[in-house]
Amino acid sequence: MTTDVRVLRRDEWDEWYGNLMRAFAGMEESPEEQALWDELTHLDRSLGAWDEEVCVGTAGAFRFRLTVPGGASVPTAGVTMVSVAATHRRRGVLTSMMRRQLDDIRGWGEPLAVLTASEPAIYGRFGYGVGTFQLGAEIDTSRVHLSVPPGTDDVRLRYAAPADVLDACEAVYARLVPGRPGMPAREPGWERVALLDRPGERDGASALQCVVAERDGEITGYARFRTKLGWEVTGHNGTVALKDLAALDPATDAALWRFLFGIDLTTTLTVRGRPLDEAWQHLVSDIRRCAPRVRDALHVRLVDVGAALQARTYQAPVDVVFEVEDAFCPWDEGRWRLTGDAKGASCARTTDAADLSLSVRELGSAYLGGVSLTALAAAGRVRELRQGALAEASLAFGSAVAPWLPHGF
Repeated sequence: MTTDVRVLRRDEWDEWYGNLMRAFAGMEESPEEQALWDELTHLDRSLGAWDEEVCVGTAGAFRFRLTVPGGASVPTAGVTMVSVAATHRRRGVLTSMMRRQLDDIRGWGEPLAVLTASEPAIYGRFGYGVGTFQLGAEIDTSRVHLSVPPGTDDVRLRYAAPADVLDACEAVYARLVPGRPGMPAREPGWERVALLDRPGERDGASALQCVVAERDGEITGYARFRTKLGWEVTGHNGTVALKDLAALDPATDAALWRFLFGIDLTTTLTVRGRPLDEAWQHLVSDIRRCAPRVRDALHVRLVDVGAALQARTYQAPVDVVFEVEDAFCPWDEGRWRLTGDAKGASCARTTDAADLSLSVRELGSAYLGGVSLTALAAAGRVRELRQGALAEASLAFGSAVAPWLPHGF
């Protein structure tokens, strides 16, 4: 069987999107939500796989600018809406779409592709490596307490309708973007995604609520969350489910977390998708009763090895030659000399002897500074060919703050 993979036409959107929804276990969305995704999706960056007149595969690529170590904002393809009809599995449909998509991304001049994987096992064969992780927790707020830093009591909190303070919250988010690798600068329209509030996903909880933090008359942070009441014979056991939180300074951050810990009639704070190095972990009285856990988040693929490695900076001086394997994108294969430090970098092809050997997948994992090359070498995924090169490169690739993807796409 052969399928026709082509750029999506406007009159094909409904069938294309319907195929995507069916592939994700028949997921349903409101007309308003579907209209928002229709608006945000670039047709010229979306692919459909067609078996005669039937859509059997979907794939898209949002246009992002992603923060990388050093603070640069790098053009990035946000791979999304990938699906294959259950009737056409294991027939090469996904491989055909990934092949066309990576060729297109290279043609657009975007050195990075990123995605969040519904099934993490799928994308390694296309050169994607897990580049960021996220923290979750189930915090027993009846038994865990916070020790907050000076200035926390100076922060004023107030409830606000999420839509009414959207612009101010987006301004807070935008100020944080350059400081943490993995954060995307949001294009117009993406701020409305944060307000999506599907009744079917509340599981009995309230509609989305918002509290903003103010210092000296300026909004310096916010938290969006839901609450769910619960009762036992012994009393209340309600839950707070955090959706989103951002703060510009430690006092604001602590004030927001203290508020979430103290909401009346609740005993559990559920946290999802937070940075691995988030400060609340060092404020709590008992980390065990927070039940922290980690899962994968952003999967990273270097589409242009030279341009990608040159786009970021390095926290220690580095001068190494990589022997890169990339069977799916052969233009990346071969030897690359990376020279850089905290001020900048250069990366170009070379015929010099290699210092480290690895695949593009490992480079993707290490790229944002959240996965060390030393750890990958311990797993047998990186080979040291020059003594000392591994320690040099691993130190250089690190990041002072954990990379983090704040939302899906």
